Amino acid sequence: MSYDPSPKVQALQQRLLAFMDQHIYPNEARHAEEAERLGPWAVHPVIDTLKPLARAAGLWNLFLPESAHGAGLTNLEYAPLCEIMGRSFLAPEVFNCSAPDTGNMEVLARYGTPEHQERWLKPLLAGEIRSCFAMTEPKVASSDATNIESSIVRDGDEYVINGHKWYTTNATDPRCRIAIFMGKSDPDNADRHRQQSMVLVPMDTPGVKVLRPIPVFGFYGMPDRASEVTFTNVRVPVSNILLGEGRGFEIAQGRLGPGRIHHCMRLIGMAERALEKMCQRTSTRVAFGKPVSEQGVTVERIAECRIAIEQARLLTLHAAHRMDTVGNKVAKAEIAMIKVAVPAMACKVVDWAIQAHGGGGTSNDFGLAHAYAMARVLRLADGPDEVHRQQLGRMELKKYR
Repeated sequence: MSYDPSPKVQALQQRLLAFMDQHIYPNEARHAEEAERLGPWAVHPVIDTLKPLARAAGLWNLFLPESAHGAGLTNLEYAPLCEIMGRSFLAPEVFNCSAPDTGNMEVLARYGTPEHQERWLKPLLAGEIRSCFAMTEPKVASSDATNIESSIVRDGDEYVINGHKWYTTNATDPRCRIAIFMGKSDPDNADRHRQQSMVLVPMDTPGVKVLRPIPVFGFYGMPDRASEVTFTNVRVPVSNILLGEGRGFEIAQGRLGPGRIHHCMRLIGMAERALEKMCQRTSTRVAFGKPVSEQGVTVERIAECRIAIEQARLLTLHAAHRMDTVGNKVAKAEIAMIKVAVPAMACKVVDWAIQAHGGGGTSNDFGLAHAYAMARVLRLADGPDEVHRQQLGRMELKKYR
């Protein structure tokens, strides 16, 4: 199986790399400064400055496969482009390819009614608004999505929603206009995977309260806008249901597959950037009479990083190919494998890059602290390592029963 990019993808790669050199890398320091100074409740002006340039360059909504709304790329075609974007925390949103909006747009494109798409999908595709995904809860182990306690109760032509959510990425963003809310509409159903539903909740609906931004390893606003949100007797029309009552778990599984692989694609780009910084830094620093790059442990770690990145990339490309050819459900083993392997790889590579930078690596002068925070978070987000390993182990054992 050849994973070489097609001429179409190669052309997009060149345009994307040129845009990164001209607009993204030169503005990274500004982005970090604005994120720290303005915090998670504000729009960061650099984003709004660069978005129109990306759209004018035709580098917009590249993530949507087989869609009239996006570039029509397969997962395999998108992978090398997403990797390039993953090299910078600034890039994904500039190209309208950042989580959780990408997953929410895919949900609306697949499961939304024409009315949902007109009201919410179109402005999301245009980059005019942002969105959040309200699933994880503080009072239960959300690694098991059937634990969700939030309620969705029908009352005539409306649903009454109550729940307490956290790690609801983007909720503090003033541009966040819509939440996809997951709760239980049929808690007594004997099938635990048919108890949940997903409902669209406009963020300005009475009863929706964003309590606070949640720091991610002490960072607010970047690399993530994690938020805590309560929903108290929130009323929305019955027409806001997605796909139908009892279909929430099904939608979640369909949403998380692409989300997981996108995270892995970006992490590979992040790891590549960390390795580059490690090589550059150690080549110019002298310790004990010779460059740090010539110290035995450094050379060995650089080699191990290259091996680990290449392994992760090949595994991710294989998963993308499987998703394109047999579908997300059949490719669940491959998706689970990369969700375990790639964040672990990124954590190791970034950790060694920090070590190679000495004390400076723990600051954000080199962007490595942000990188490590995100890599570590992704060992939990979209399902922790343990859940994916358990799923993989069960699938493997099943072959021999």
